[in-house]
Amino acid sequence: MQVERYFAAVRDALDEVLNTQKQAMEQVAELLADTVKRGGVIYIAGCSHSSIFAQEVFYRAGGFMLVNPIFLPGMTLETPPVSRTSKFERISGIAEAVLSETPIGKNDVLIIASVSGRNDVPVEMAQWAREHGVKVAALTSTLYSQNVRSRHKSGKRLFELADYILDMRTPFGDAVLDIEGLPVKTAATSTVVGVTMLHAVISETIQKLLDSGITPPVFMSGNLDGADEHNQRILKQYKDKITYA
Repeated sequence: MQVERYFAAVRDALDEVLNTQKQAMEQVAELLADTVKRGGVIYIAGCSHSSIFAQEVFYRAGGFMLVNPIFLPGMTLETPPVSRTSKFERISGIAEAVLSETPIGKNDVLIIASVSGRNDVPVEMAQWAREHGVKVAALTSTLYSQNVRSRHKSGKRLFELADYILDMRTPFGDAVLDIEGLPVKTAATSTVVGVTMLHAVISETIQKLLDSGITPPVFMSGNLDGADEHNQRILKQYKDKITYA
C-alpha cells in the first residue's frame, strides 16, 4: 500500500512542478545557455542532503560537462558524524570563506540548493553572489520556506535573495506519507523532484545551445565503448571551464 501511495505522491509532486514551474525552468535554462555563450561558468552547491543535487548533475552519464559542483567543507554526507552537516550549515562565515577561494565571477551563475532556505550558509552564499555580480538561481521550496523563520541574522531566506527560483513546491517538513502508528511523516520527495527539475533545465539548456549553433559537451557513460576517448577529448577541450577534473 505504501509503495503505491509514495509513487502517487511523487507523480502528483512532479505534475504540480511541471504545471507551475515550467516558465521558471525555461528562464533558468535561458540564463545557463546565455552564460555558456558569454564564456561564463555554471556552479552548483548545497548543504547536507542538498549536496546530493550538486553530485547528481556533474561528471555523470549524459551530464553537461560545464556544471561545476562546489562541495562545502563538512556539509556532504559521507563523513561521520552526519549530524555535523546540520550544525555546519548554520555557521556564519563559511560561505564567504569558500566562495572567496572559488574562481567564480560576475559572468558566472551559482545554483544554490536548499529545500528550506533558512540556514546561514545558503543565505550567505546568495548574499555573497549578489555582492559580486553573480546571478543566483535557487533550487528551493517556497512552501517550506514560508513556514519557517530564517536562522540568519538578516532574517532573509534563500528565495528572497535569488534572481531566479526553481520552486520544488516541497511541503513543510518534506516527508509526505502519514502511516498509522507512526508519530511522524516519512518518505521525502524533495530529492526526486529537485533532481528531475535540474535534469529538465540542463536538457533545455543543451537544446538552446544547439539552437544557437553550439554543440555542448556532454559526457558519455564510461561503460559505453568509445566513452573514454570521447570524454577525455571534451574534458581537454573545456579544461578552462571546469573545476573538478
